Amino acid sequence: MFMYDYQYHCPRSIAQAVALASDYPEGKFLAGGQTLIQTMKLRMAAPTDLIDLGFVPELKGIAADAHRVTIGATTQHAQVSRAPDIRQHIPALAHLASEIGDRQVRNRGTLGGSVANSDPAADYPAAVLGLGATIHTSERAIPADDFFVALYETALAPNELLTRIEFPVPRRAGYVKFKSPASGFALVGVFVADFGDAVRVAVTGAGPMVFRIPEAEEALRDHFAADTIDAGSCLVREDELNSDIQASAAYRAHLIPVLVRRAVEQALQRQP
Repeated sequence: MFMYDYQYHCPRSIAQAVALASDYPEGKFLAGGQTLIQTMKLRMAAPTDLIDLGFVPELKGIAADAHRVTIGATTQHAQVSRAPDIRQHIPALAHLASEIGDRQVRNRGTLGGSVANSDPAADYPAAVLGLGATIHTSERAIPADDFFVALYETALAPNELLTRIEFPVPRRAGYVKFKSPASGFALVGVFVADFGDAVRVAVTGAGPMVFRIPEAEEALRDHFAADTIDAGSCLVREDELNSDIQASAAYRAHLIPVLVRRAVEQALQRQP
């Protein structure tokens, strides 16, 4: 099956990429292409132009210190999973990246492409929201709590390019997901981060977009232990969750507290 005709562009800077997006409003930014190329093959997307970000050096790379880890938008999942600085400062983030898809996907897919797509079952949104990251774009800085808007929708404006994401370093964190056996996407995934004075719990795969659970955050802030969360509790109502061929809303509601407990256990095992 052939894709629609399109024009290919290869900018060498962020400014050039944004200018091309302005010149061709029906075009799309191309990062790893793990979603866009597939939707084009299925004729579910037909951009007039593809603006390839792979040759923009400003969008690549990892920088870290004791307080934050900053990752460029076109940094591939495999690089995140192997980076010594990320393994040292936020091992849960490296673990999350190692669990994405398969080796081919991890060596092509990018952090920025995944986050900008806001797939309801993607892994990275759980880390972005769970760690309270800041998403930097060609125009501004967006707090994680304001970034994810709806199913496949974010706060990014037309022609606005996600350039890097800055993750604060927590005291400890963990990520656990229940995988779809077919795709590796999360039927439910939970990221828990303890910052000492606050705890954040983010869930992916269960609803139309990633979301937090304030009830669990408050309980874990007072006592950060797995048994703080009752495995049989109902942390999220079924009518707020997805139900599809892979899992019912009731099943996802059951998984959430179980995975919160496991993510806390993982965080405790990996703390310094």
